[in-house]
Amino acid sequence: MNKIKDAFAGGKAFIPFITCGDPGLETTERVVRAAVENGADLIELGIPFSDPTAEGPVIQAANVRALAGGVTTDRIFDLVRSLRRDITIPLVFMTYANVVFSYGAEKFLRTAQEVGIDGLILPDVPFEEREEFLPLCRRCDISLISMIAPTSARRIAQIAEEAEGFLYIVSSLGVTGVRSEITTDLASILRVVRQHTTIPTAIGFGISTPAQAEKMASIADGVIIGSAIVRLLEKHGTDAPRFVGEYVKTIKAAIS
Repeated sequence: MNKIKDAFAGGKAFIPFITCGDPGLETTERVVRAAVENGADLIELGIPFSDPTAEGPVIQAANVRALAGGVTTDRIFDLVRSLRRDITIPLVFMTYANVVFSYGAEKFLRTAQEVGIDGLILPDVPFEEREEFLPLCRRCDISLISMIAPTSARRIAQIAEEAEGFLYIVSSLGVTGVRSEITTDLASILRVVRQHTTIPTAIGFGISTPAQAEKMASIADGVIIGSAIVRLLEKHGTDAPRFVGEYVKTIKAAIS
């Protein structure tokens, strides 16, 4: 049974994003464990790609470092197998369609199911084109997580009605990255979403401070943070798990 809903069962969910293999998969594993120990409710694991179009400079650079270090999809599957020896919270892959296609979509999703992945986010696949992946995802009990952006407009209701797992609400136009201020009228978007689904919502893109996280959690069911965590990995390298753990603890306290 898919476990994503469990992430939101105990209150506001904190969802850290981590680029697998930056600076190495051993560090990635330690960072995931530190995040879980300090209150993360769901982990978004990024499978590196050479052209991550939704990512800003921070996560783009992490992708380059991970690929240069020799990370592969198979090695990431092995990482998840290792994590699943004792990590029980939901785990979600975030990657791009070409990664899934090049591996073989059916093989990718069946292996993801076997290692214990609960969801998949493909930011370069428009909602209208998700049927290419949706039947396979459903057969493997993997939620294909939809994104709603400030430009979704009239599509919000349809996306919400057909959403699985949780809805990823994109806070701002553009790519991922830390923002000093988030000015999008997200409350209006969330009101429309609530009229069409009971599936949990989580806001991502641009959030980095406890104050921003608290504000976003006041209108959504969860908060996603990526670039701020990837920056800690860039700065501290193999020593990053301790710093990521402290950061996760601070954010989780702010939204609880």
